[in-house]
Amino acid sequence: MPGDLPHRRLRDLAGKHGPDVMSLQLGELSYIVISTPEAAKLMRKLCTLELFSARRVQSFRRIREEAVANLVASLTAAAAGETSVDLTRMASTVTSAITTRAAFGKAQELTDAANFMVVVDNISDLLGGFRITDLYPSLTFLPALTGLKAKLEKMSKASDSVLDQIIDEHKSRRTRAATTKDDRHGSYKEDLVDVLLNLQEKQVDLGAPPITMEVVKAITLIETSATTIEWTMSEMINNSRVLQMAQEEVRQVYGDDASLDQLNYLDMVIAESLRLHPPGPLLLPRENGNQKVELSSYEVPINTKVIVNVWAINRDPRYWKEAERFLPERFMDYSIDYKGTDFQFIPFGAGRRMCPGVSFGMAIVKLTLANLLFHFDWVLPAGQKSIDMTECFGMTLRKQYALHLIPVSYNRVPFE
Repeated sequence: MPGDLPHRRLRDLAGKHGPDVMSLQLGELSYIVISTPEAAKLMRKLCTLELFSARRVQSFRRIREEAVANLVASLTAAAAGETSVDLTRMASTVTSAITTRAAFGKAQELTDAANFMVVVDNISDLLGGFRITDLYPSLTFLPALTGLKAKLEKMSKASDSVLDQIIDEHKSRRTRAATTKDDRHGSYKEDLVDVLLNLQEKQVDLGAPPITMEVVKAITLIETSATTIEWTMSEMINNSRVLQMAQEEVRQVYGDDASLDQLNYLDMVIAESLRLHPPGPLLLPRENGNQKVELSSYEVPINTKVIVNVWAINRDPRYWKEAERFLPERFMDYSIDYKGTDFQFIPFGAGRRMCPGVSFGMAIVKLTLANLLFHFDWVLPAGQKSIDMTECFGMTLRKQYALHLIPVSYNRVPFE
């Protein structure tokens, strides 16, 4: 299984030996795999209450708009030359620009932020999938033998170096702002690192241990929304009817009104893309502690890790008609809820440990897709009939092959 896509192999195994809850022995470790709908605390509170609140997400609107405008300008230039673009790379660039600008501020957007995203990409590749070192933890020599230990240490040092530099610069900038009476609400713009440093300095009581620099570093490791943009565009290109309907809605609504809230069909398209391609196909494993637990009619033994296969849940044919088909209209009479309250649809997990940055990420995804659909028609490169949807497993579920398309400028007064 280490060479395969784990979420697919686990779904296949659950079909034979589950399907709801399956016990699995991988090397020395016992796992429980949950593949159906039935079946830290400080980080969560910080993200929910401070970093990704509705007010905070809205405060980054200008950052999102500027980054997407730059993307549109680049695509317009490519359209003038009738050249193909690597939309995978461009989506990654725009989401990285938004995320790092919101997290680190404009002063460090180009250099430190770029270095940071390289580190994040390397960590994502390194931690994706199951490895032999995960299955035999008692064989302590394996990480060194396989080279994993050296790679992890290298990535740890690289991430610490970049983040230490960013945090130190923020501290210096905050000191300068205080001594020069710089206006925090004017020329001095707070970003996510500033928010965390504020909380650390005040030692705000959030019902958890004090905020340390390690926590500050950990929270700044934000995954981008590029993969969702890439999968959604790929699905629409392969489904011309959906692409046409989404474009018609955007060009009727978005061009005349600045509100994204009216793009109901685009919401359904994004939801369907997330159903088929959840950013994290397998939730991070959780280990049962010092006593066995009853889960419905199943018994979870002590020291057993539990894996929730979100990818399989979102494609369960018992709950989704034509589960493997890309059909946004299925959400017409289905409430689109990313909060994990409906366990048939949990692209971001559920409960206290679901992704706290959903609103931040979805704001990026929707604005970017609306602009891609509004400003351009899209054509496949010569000789290509469809988009290859082969998956590549990592910390996020990415496409195996980059998305190359030819943008064609849409002749209409551009939206301002």
